[in-house]
Amino acid sequence: MVEKRTTYGQFCPVALAAAVLAERWTPLVVRELLCGSVRFNELQRGVPRMSSALLTRRLKELQFAGIVERRRNAGGSFEYHLTAAGRDLFPVVEKMGVWAQRWLRHDLVDTINLDSDLLMWDIRRNAVAKSPPRDGRYVAEFRLSGVPVSRRRYWLVFERGVVDLCYRNPGFEVDLFVEANLRVLTQVWLGHIPLAEAVRGGRLRLDGSRNDIAAFRSWFALSTFAPAGRQPTGQAALAAE
Repeated sequence: MVEKRTTYGQFCPVALAAAVLAERWTPLVVRELLCGSVRFNELQRGVPRMSSALLTRRLKELQFAGIVERRRNAGGSFEYHLTAAGRDLFPVVEKMGVWAQRWLRHDLVDTINLDSDLLMWDIRRNAVAKSPPRDGRYVAEFRLSGVPVSRRRYWLVFERGVVDLCYRNPGFEVDLFVEANLRVLTQVWLGHIPLAEAVRGGRLRLDGSRNDIAAFRSWFALSTFAPAGRQPTGQAALAAE
């Protein structure tokens, strides 16, 4: 059992909320749960730089705080689900993301913050709700530059309503190749650069049939925070007033 949490010794609601939520990695674990991850390995893929031991500890702390509950599914394995208190955090997490898009936009795509594994996991997650207009299997290969050799190729495999992210060649015929620098693809996904502009300028290249290229625009869903990324930054907005 996780010990009783340390508090700031203040009755202020912000202080008590911070005692629960401001631990390192905790807001990101909550973000993953809000995005629909329920299995431990899914949560890990959303926080790839977090150790398994620390993720286990944070989940226990969130259980102790009444934000998460651990349930056994029909297959016998465990899942993590937000309680009503946890689901009520959605606007808090959303506001944090929108604030960062407005005031820290350039920092978001600083080299130290770029992560190809996380980007492709997010792309895969947002594509789950969509599917290319084709029966049977559909494979898109992403070829990234500006990353180590081991992180330059990813495959999204659409089949039977499921989208799998592969880190090794699955051996299937590829229908569409997507090539871009990691920073550019991240900027597109965050809404900083319009997809059409990146394609038109050659910074994002699509290689496939006309139908498959058109399909990309239908299943490549942008970040939840992309609308905020299209708005002027905080300083620019203030200067225009």
